[in-house]
Amino acid sequence: MRILLIEDDRSTSDYVVKGLLEAGHQAEALGDGRDALVHAMHAPYDVIVVDRMLPGLDGLSLVRALRASGVQTPAIFLTAVGGVNDRVDGLEAGGDDYLVKPFAFSELLARINALGRRPAVQAEKTLLKVADLELDIARRTVRRGDKTIELQPREFTLLEVLMRNEGRVVTRTMLLERVWDFHFDPKTSVVETHISRLRSKIDKPFAVALLHTIRSTGYSLHAPR
Repeated sequence: MRILLIEDDRSTSDYVVKGLLEAGHQAEALGDGRDALVHAMHAPYDVIVVDRMLPGLDGLSLVRALRASGVQTPAIFLTAVGGVNDRVDGLEAGGDDYLVKPFAFSELLARINALGRRPAVQAEKTLLKVADLELDIARRTVRRGDKTIELQPREFTLLEVLMRNEGRVVTRTMLLERVWDFHFDPKTSVVETHISRLRSKIDKPFAVALLHTIRSTGYSLHAPR
């Protein structure tokens, strides 16, 4: 595997790189967080090992920036900052693992190998299309043909869920969980009301309907068959 180590302590860096090379990996080391961010965004790596306390840019900010840029390379924090909240912060920033110093190289190697065995994460689509309906998640825009459609935030999320499941039936329960984060039935018509509003915006002004009600089951968004 090709591994990038981001560590400003020279003795630790030399020790880890030497061990990785002996284990048969390719290893590069950088000591500045800002330089490492640029490097990691433009060069392919299988795993990134990063300290939290770095000059230029701290490790948490570095990993957050990578994730925001769409770089999904597995990252393991290797740091002396080891409190429970610190580990939570590292994982929530986009880290895949967290190892506290002092550490055993054999454990670090085992964790790197485990991350390297994970299937690659596919970048999530940010532009969804069904027939002539187009939803741009990054720009938060919706168009059908040459017409721009204005949606409320909840309507936008509802449409996104339906479009990501193009051609499949999405049940009322699934919509309550994914759009409203309800894990119970609120016994209201909130789903039906929002479906009606969404249909009035993406279907009624047009000749062909894309949003279909599946009786006693749920809803499906698809082009005419």
